[in-house]
Amino acid sequence: MRLLRDPVTLLLTIPALLWALSFHEFCHGFAARMVGDKTAERYGRLTLNPFAHFDIVGTLMLLFVGFGWAKPVPINTRYFRHPKRDLVIVSLAGIAGNILTAVLTALYLKYCGVWWYGLTGRAGLTVAVQMININMGLAAFNLIPIPPLDGSRVLEAFLPYKYMEYYYWLERYGMIILFVLLMTGIINLIFEPIINFLWYFLPY
Repeated sequence: MRLLRDPVTLLLTIPALLWALSFHEFCHGFAARMVGDKTAERYGRLTLNPFAHFDIVGTLMLLFVGFGWAKPVPINTRYFRHPKRDLVIVSLAGIAGNILTAVLTALYLKYCGVWWYGLTGRAGLTVAVQMININMGLAAFNLIPIPPLDGSRVLEAFLPYKYMEYYYWLERYGMIILFVLLMTGIINLIFEPIINFLWYFLPY
C-alpha cells in the first residue's frame, strides 16, 4: 500500500483522518439533537474529540484501504418527532459534513492554494489534499446501502413495510457481508460510481 511505503504521507494523513471521523459522528449527534434525540449528548459523543469516536478497525481501513468508519453515535428513534424523516436527516448528516469539509477545502485550495503552499510547503498541501480525499472517501463509502453504513438507514426509512424482514436479515449479517465485499474487491463496483459522482461536483 502506498501509504505504508511513504511514512511521511501517512503521518500527514492523520489530521485529515481524525477530522473526517470526528466531524462525521459529531454531525450525526448534532442532527439527532436537533430533531429531539439527546442520546449522543448523554453518552458524551456530541464532541469533536477523535478519541470519543475511535474505532480501530474502521480507522485502519480508512487509512490504508480508502474507506472505513468510526464508532457509531448512539441514537434512539423513539425521541424523533417525525421518525422516518428524522432518520434520513440524521443518517445523511455525517455524509453531508464530510462533503462540506471536502468542498470547503477544495475552494480554499482553488483560491488560496498558492499562498497556502508558500506558507506551509509540500506538507501543508499534502494535508489539504488528504483532507479532500479522506472526507470524500468516507462520504461515498457511507452512502453504500449495507448495514451498518449510513446509506442503509436511508434505505430503511423508505423501504415498504413488507420488505422490512429482508432488511432486518441484511442488518443481522451486514458486517459479514461488508467484509466479504471488501476482501473480494466487489465493494469497488458499488463504491467507485458513488465516489466518481461526488467528485464531479467538487470545485477545482
